[in-house]
Amino acid sequence: MKHKRILILILFVVICHSFLHAQENDSIPYQFTDSIVVNPKHHNKTIEILGVAIPVSMITYGIISLESGGTRSLDYSTRNELLEDHSMWYNGWDNYFQFSPAVAAFGMKLCGVESTHKLSDMFILYALSNALESGAVYTTKHYTSRRRPDDSNGKSFPSGHTATAFVSAEFLHQEYKDKSVWISIGGYGMATMIGVSRIYNNKHWVSDVVAGAGIGILSTKIVYWTYPYIQKAFSKKDKKQQVLIFPGYNDRNFNLNLSYTF
Repeated sequence: MKHKRILILILFVVICHSFLHAQENDSIPYQFTDSIVVNPKHHNKTIEILGVAIPVSMITYGIISLESGGTRSLDYSTRNELLEDHSMWYNGWDNYFQFSPAVAAFGMKLCGVESTHKLSDMFILYALSNALESGAVYTTKHYTSRRRPDDSNGKSFPSGHTATAFVSAEFLHQEYKDKSVWISIGGYGMATMIGVSRIYNNKHWVSDVVAGAGIGILSTKIVYWTYPYIQKAFSKKDKKQQVLIFPGYNDRNFNLNLSYTF
């Protein structure tokens, strides 16, 4: 009776581990193995494709579950097995620990551990990632109106707690992936536990959690991809803006002239 619960946990761990392993060596030099040359440009493209494919696949899995089918059957069978085994455990720790990977990221930064971005940029990146994720989650909740497993309301799909947790995990990964793979594994491990706890708390279906994880990862990736262009746009704007105030004389009157260039 417990095999499906174990399968859920293994599924999350395998997905996260595969994603982390693919990005562990973001930049590698040319490698020669028995006359086979590994081009780092091709390697990076593969990483980028895989980095998108994983969260998109997770979101797609959740969308498919909105219609009847095997994925929806897994939702019901998992919930029923947990109820039969009296394995539901209710707690509120997932309300707070969903932010723990991000807290770890900022904590390490304050302790002097070098990250990808400076502290001010980290705050902006994390805020933008959460804003994008929240917009996607709550808009989807509104339009899908899926009932929760405990039938408390119609805001089940996708899991907001899980999405927030995976935003934090991806944020930690992006900032410290060059330091140690175990930092990323720790963040993703905590995010996975948040997702599993939402199922055990009878607040979400399996597909809600899988889709929420995908939204969290993809939202953060999008922000990290676009942030350099946002910075460039604002820096150009700042350079072009000039304000000059200078005295003048016209028709026997002294005056002040304002010149604004943008």
